[in-house]
Amino acid sequence: MELQLALDLVNIAEAKEVIKEVEDHIDIVEIGTPVVINEGLRAVKEVKEAFPNLKVLADLKIMDAAGYEVQQASKAGADIVTILGVAEDMSIKGAVEEAKKQNKKILVDMIGVKDIKGRAQELDELGVDYICVHTGYDLQAVGQNSFEDLVTIKSVVKNAKTAVAGGIKLETLPEVVKAQPDLVIVGGGITGQDDKKATAAKMKELISN
Repeated sequence: MELQLALDLVNIAEAKEVIKEVEDHIDIVEIGTPVVINEGLRAVKEVKEAFPNLKVLADLKIMDAAGYEVQQASKAGADIVTILGVAEDMSIKGAVEEAKKQNKKILVDMIGVKDIKGRAQELDELGVDYICVHTGYDLQAVGQNSFEDLVTIKSVVKNAKTAVAGGIKLETLPEVVKAQPDLVIVGGGITGQDDKKATAAKMKELISN
């Protein structure tokens, strides 16, 4: 089980500061969609150069022109690129094909997918690397979480790894760990804490045990 730090509301300099604090306790650093919107793929490039030992995920939430966008993110140094589960199958195939060429991985974000179980099965057959259940920011605000959806995708997925994101904190982590995802994605649960390093260390310990 790996731990991914999601960075959303920062610029490149701030991102590096946060990563420096927690790098010993995380496996993957995510350059979140807001950061890509504000800073471009330069954020991916600079973070990868500064922290070559960490895997970097570019949260592009691709919807179309998937091959091209995966290619550009790969060029910038991304190890993993995200595409939306609601994208067309042709786009998913394009992303997977390009990622294989570049020796990178594709994570499918299931945000907005209505039939989680059915779509997870289809995506698994299309050869994606990770399927991620994700309670978006707007739904977290009304108290939703993705833990049940995680159990659902775990029951049908045969090849892809599973991931979970959205509102995970130290106190809810044990519930997440019980469902045994391959990847746990935490944003504010680390970045919003006074002692980010200690929080990340505790999370990593829970995940490892």
